[in-house]
Amino acid sequence: QVRLVESGGGLVQPGGSLRLSCAASGFTFSVYAMRWYRQAPGKEREQVANITRLATSTDYADSVKGRFTISRDNAKNVAYLQMNNLRPEDTAVYYCNAYLKWGTSYWGQGTQDPVSS
Repeated sequence: QVRLVESGGGLVQPGGSLRLSCAASGFTFSVYAMRWYRQAPGKEREQVANITRLATSTDYADSVKGRFTISRDNAKNVAYLQMNNLRPEDTAVYYCNAYLKWGTSYWGQGTQDPVSS
């Protein structure tokens, strides 16, 4: 069974930090690229970060560049999103996504506790 489970959301003061984790199981994690998305109330889901399967390249939305860092540990089947200098506009439910370039994609259910700042 394919599973992606996000954790690490919560409430912090503006300027604070949170680290999100995405635990994967049921598929070969190391051959999938990983992405983090977020969705604020009343807004469309947007991609905030991407990392290739061997972590040779990362990409970020302009709104989070310099503040967020995506990483992964293929031995533990976990992807991370380190979020520093959080702003009120970062408030959202965050989702992780595993994908192959030809279209195969798996989604987590989103952080049970939304990121809030």
